[in-house]
Amino acid sequence: MTAEPPPSAADARAPSQPLGGILLMLTAMALLPIYNGTAKYLSAEYPVAQVVWARYFFHLAVLLPLVLWRYGPRALVPARFRLQLFRGTLLVADSFLFFGALALIPLADTLALTFVAPLMLTALSALVLGERVGVRRWSAVAIGFAGTLIIVRPGFAAFEPGAVLALGAGVAYAIYQLLTRKLAGSAPPLVTLGYTALVGTLVMTAALPAYWVTPSPTDLALMVGMGATAAVAHFLIISAFERAQASLLAPFNYCEMIGAVAIGYLVFGDFPDSWTWLGVLVLIGSGVYISLRERRVRARARGPAMRP
Repeated sequence: MTAEPPPSAADARAPSQPLGGILLMLTAMALLPIYNGTAKYLSAEYPVAQVVWARYFFHLAVLLPLVLWRYGPRALVPARFRLQLFRGTLLVADSFLFFGALALIPLADTLALTFVAPLMLTALSALVLGERVGVRRWSAVAIGFAGTLIIVRPGFAAFEPGAVLALGAGVAYAIYQLLTRKLAGSAPPLVTLGYTALVGTLVMTAALPAYWVTPSPTDLALMVGMGATAAVAHFLIISAFERAQASLLAPFNYCEMIGAVAIGYLVFGDFPDSWTWLGVLVLIGSGVYISLRERRVRARARGPAMRP
């Protein structure tokens, strides 16, 4: 899945190491396709619920010692507890939808369809948070949804349940990011990431007996690696946002598509067709435009306040 912005006012702090932030983000984008590819492989052999459990359990196992070392046990009971709990549960639902889609359609197609998240976030920010979205960004949202239709091609053979699950994952992720904005500044980013992993682990462990299939030693190692890779990738993302503005880093999220195509082709023998590529280009183009436009709008809004 695509990277999540940390719930902190990164742009307001004006981080001053843009090159370091970009390099960290690119490293994370190289790791995420490995995590997604492992999830796709495991989803073909085990219940999706078990793969989701492994993603959170081993993610937490890697992350929890770092959170406790830096912030102590009290950090795991953050402010605005109910909203944090709802946010974490929503990400579990997103993982279900995303892994379910991975089990049914190619990795690159699944990832491409989740690119609706930035478009949905822009629309929801206007409708729910009351943020001002101008005609240019609304136009980019409309064009981006057209790109989604190009990939899905409703009414044709390419439209299948896996595509619906991937789109659902994109929508769920957009709502998750909306809650991330509402929680901005309520807890350090690493704490919020750790709490999200804790919620996912508790929710999925509670139902573990209903879906457990004993994995082979090799598959268990893959589950550990999947969770660890997710933890490292998201830690790198947080570190990137501590060094560079979110609006600068956002377009680099789409570099994840390169690794997704490569792993999909080399491991699973899947390669996007020409219509999918066209839809991906439209989606990425609209997403990058929205990011750049938001950056200009924010810079213009800060400008008068910065004048003496």
